[in-house]
Amino acid sequence: MNYARYLTRLSSSRQHSAIRVLTSIVQENPSIITMAGGMPNPQTFPIQEVSLKLKNGKRIDLDEKTTRIALQYSGTKGLPPLVNMLTELQCRIHNPPTYKAEGHPGPLDLIVTSGSQDGLCKVFESMVNPDDKVLIEHPTYSGTLAIVKPLTSKAIPVESDIDGLNPASLRQALSPWSPSDATRPGSDIPKVLYLVPNGGNPTGAGLTLDRKKEIYKIAQDYNLIIMEDDPYFYLQFTKPYVPSFLSMDTDGRVVRFDSFSKLVSSGMRLGFVTGPKPLLERLELHMQCSVMHASGLSQMALYKVLEDWGIEGFLKHAETTAELYKTKRDQCLAIMEKHLKGLAEWTVPSGGMFVWVKLHVEDSHKLITVRAREKGVLFVPGSVFMMDSSKPSPYIRASYSNCTEEQMDTAFQRLAEILQEG
Repeated sequence: MNYARYLTRLSSSRQHSAIRVLTSIVQENPSIITMAGGMPNPQTFPIQEVSLKLKNGKRIDLDEKTTRIALQYSGTKGLPPLVNMLTELQCRIHNPPTYKAEGHPGPLDLIVTSGSQDGLCKVFESMVNPDDKVLIEHPTYSGTLAIVKPLTSKAIPVESDIDGLNPASLRQALSPWSPSDATRPGSDIPKVLYLVPNGGNPTGAGLTLDRKKEIYKIAQDYNLIIMEDDPYFYLQFTKPYVPSFLSMDTDGRVVRFDSFSKLVSSGMRLGFVTGPKPLLERLELHMQCSVMHASGLSQMALYKVLEDWGIEGFLKHAETTAELYKTKRDQCLAIMEKHLKGLAEWTVPSGGMFVWVKLHVEDSHKLITVRAREKGVLFVPGSVFMMDSSKPSPYIRASYSNCTEEQMDTAFQRLAEILQEG
């Protein structure tokens, strides 16, 4: 694959930071004497040690040496032991075909980011020029729209349903072009497809394996990069997990975004991006001149927790977390049936934290942002997940992740009252 084809002029012009490179050298060779970087003297750090108490009662201590490493500048890609552990996790769960593939133009790489949203934003900026057309699952995560809309006015919606992004809609979106246009210089054919394959935000939908295979084949035909935004992968409500796009990526055309926000802590602000090295190198260069690296203290704390758990312990924690959200989903659906039957319709989420509700109204915006708020309940109007947020939408997104059963009952009862008032 010719990865230069996918890069913006800005991203292609980025150069390595000489100082950031030196920081990585010091990190990999702690015995080296350096008078190069502007690293502060650890004697000035007021924090000497850190102790973490887990909910199972176990305590994890970061000794003085470990704490000093966590508080100091580190390499942009992430703390080496954490990067190694996450690479091992990706290989265990997804078994990417390009990992250590000899002579492959897009060998696998991994970078720790300040939440997956940070990686998502920077990768979009590296691949989307102002005149570029981008294929976006629709409806879609509002945070993605906030990234894409300022970059280009030529985003193309690809409709999804209860089984996720519809391949027929993808083919229709690409119908103005032929696959040969992907090899023609100057063609305006889209180069990037963005989607949320599991527990879709806002729909709660999940792609079936058959659809994933069909979408990947379309991506091959039209030479698309697939941006697999998958923070809810481990929150699938049925097992085994539906295999990821990364797991079938023989070409090196998938950039995958994972998050710890839904599994360990949202406040830690840690995610990681996995994909072809030529593309992730651009992400690394952007990070070198912006955040430099994700929080060292958060990375070290996460690493120590994962080290204590091991991969099996992490998977057990993920399974327990998914079971919690599945229980809450079932509570939410039962309460909706109780209060909203005849007033709305909805789909059953296959994972994640959200249920997508179609109210029997023309537009939900004022009803949700004014009348529901006056009654002391908040939902998200469906228009914010649409490409054109000015158009009326009867949908709302409800999150069941952090509400008690009693709170959900009250919320939907109040929503029903508003709908009945007309």
